[in-house]
Amino acid sequence: MRSGPREAVGTEAPWVLRAEGLGKRYGSTDASVTALADAHLEIGQGEAVAIMGPSGSGKSTLLHAIAGIIAPDEGRVLLRTRAGTDGGGAVGADDAGAGVATGTAGARSVDLAALSDDERSALRLRRFGFVFQQGMLLPELTASENVELPLLLAGFARSEARQRSAETMSALGIGSLGGRRIGRLSGGQAQRIAIARALIADPQLIFADEPTGALDSRTANEVLDALLQTGREPGARALVVVTHDERVAARCDRTVRLRDGRIEGPGAGRAGSGEAVRPGGAR
Repeated sequence: MRSGPREAVGTEAPWVLRAEGLGKRYGSTDASVTALADAHLEIGQGEAVAIMGPSGSGKSTLLHAIAGIIAPDEGRVLLRTRAGTDGGGAVGADDAGAGVATGTAGARSVDLAALSDDERSALRLRRFGFVFQQGMLLPELTASENVELPLLLAGFARSEARQRSAETMSALGIGSLGGRRIGRLSGGQAQRIAIARALIADPQLIFADEPTGALDSRTANEVLDALLQTGREPGARALVVVTHDERVAARCDRTVRLRDGRIEGPGAGRAGSGEAVRPGGAR
């Protein structure tokens, strides 16, 4: 795996996601476990951020909270979008109205923590892409059918979903795999299919939980190349990756480290700034 980071994203890039004072506990009131405490994090447009920490430190809880998979007990998660457009950077008419605030120049921010479960689910489908360690692909479907799923669930016509699936897979160099069943794919091929599925709806952010953990070094490097490539174009999507591998983190723009549910050091700040995000946006 390459040792050097990718070209860094400038600190002038606008933030696309901001977490303020996140807290999450599991268990009953009398026997609860704090998984996340007073977590502040800001992610810039096109930025690649690694989340690291020992087992049980709160990495997955943080990822799930900022991705809208779970609702935090305290704090808020703001997703910045832009009104009047379609696609990955948009707030459309179908976006949930709750928790939406209008900012300058038509920019809007949606508080994921203020949304209902159904609203968060709909927002995830339109705005976020996900890649997991085991791919989470459906074995009864072909590779291309797996890639099409997010669009079909969002109400796209099958013909359009099929066309965009072919285009996305071709861009990743895996167009020839479309007709194969998942069980006939190697681990690296399956992960690239998972990346194509994450990209097909043109999301604002990609969330990856140990995407290279089950792969050999060379294949892991190829999968990481594919993930990092998604953030190199102007106005590109951001990447947040949970990893235990320092080599993966070294190729990201910034590393956030957790211990006992708390973010350590200056990692919550923007790339190269060394500044931590504080409640209300103060730095």
